[in-house]
Amino acid sequence: MPILPPEPNCFPEGLFENGQPHDAAGREWWVLHTKPRQEKSLARQLHEAQIPFHLPLIAHRFRSRGQILTSYVPLFPGYLFLLADDEERIAAMATRRVANVLKVVNQEMLWQDLEQVNRLIATGASITPEERLQPGMAVEIRSGPLAGLTGKILRTASGRRFVVQVNFIQQGASVLMDNFSLAQIESQPERIAC
Repeated sequence: MPILPPEPNCFPEGLFENGQPHDAAGREWWVLHTKPRQEKSLARQLHEAQIPFHLPLIAHRFRSRGQILTSYVPLFPGYLFLLADDEERIAAMATRRVANVLKVVNQEMLWQDLEQVNRLIATGASITPEERLQPGMAVEIRSGPLAGLTGKILRTASGRRFVVQVNFIQQGASVLMDNFSLAQIESQPERIAC
């Protein structure tokens, strides 16, 4: 079975450039909870219909018949982030790949979370999905390719991990810490997801 190259995981291309969504007039973020294993199929349909979306994908390497292969899997299985007006949201639901649509009350917070996850993926670092995050020490990276990202530190058997959260779905992504320069955030306002 051939491994396909990465598919578009974002429309329009460059959605996270310039700090705000391109052409977001009349559009807002929705979180689509997909039917099992339908994230990439839904993304293909949205891309063809030119409906703005973001599906964070990470590389998954595995060995098959002595070869190391790479596939691209959703960072948050079962979730796709849609930037749509009412007509586009209805078109996404009509694909029959969506199990539930979650309204995002705090649009700015979700935008910031997704932008941070996108930056984390863009570094090419080995990323681990984190589910049902628990509170930890809040930090900001002060230097290096991830400078400016805020998140939490988790201590695991493999070492210290920096976690970027998508609070709305209570999941996140982490990267093993190397020589990043961290500074603790003294007081961070409590962010409410709903």
